[in-house]
Amino acid sequence: MEQEKNLILESVHVKKKIRRMAFEIYENNVKEKSIVMAGIDGQGYVLAKLLAKEVEQVSPIKTLLVKVSLNKEAPQQNIIHLDCDDKEVRKKCIVLVDDVLNTGRTVAYGLKPFLDLEVKKIEVAVLVNRSHTLFPIYPNYIGYELSTTLKDHVEVVLGKEPAVYLK
Repeated sequence: MEQEKNLILESVHVKKKIRRMAFEIYENNVKEKSIVMAGIDGQGYVLAKLLAKEVEQVSPIKTLLVKVSLNKEAPQQNIIHLDCDDKEVRKKCIVLVDDVLNTGRTVAYGLKPFLDLEVKKIEVAVLVNRSHTLFPIYPNYIGYELSTTLKDHVEVVLGKEPAVYLK
């Protein structure tokens, strides 16, 4: 039996949240010529792509889209890598993007490749912050704060009809 899904954010609201986050990223990086939008593989990467497009629409900042690949179930056991050359992100402002921040574990491990490089600063953007942090990760940009229990599951759907569901 499929678990019932409750719609939290419909398409129009998801798009407005992403646009607002893009303006916030611009405001905090107004002096930058370019920034790196590093999306965690999966919905985080899709969100990073949408944010990069919006940042370029609302500002003169150029964005470099980078995919951060890691095993979300066992990030400590596998190599975490970027789909670009290290030189492309060196001395840049990095915005690490994921769809949902639950415990902070995935984002914490997603930071790893950047910690070995000389970067200007690292910020975190999430569409939904559940605030169950077990790792010291606090997002700079939040689309939506959602109080949930640990048993709840937040599903983010991005694409033609974006939405956020609570299961």
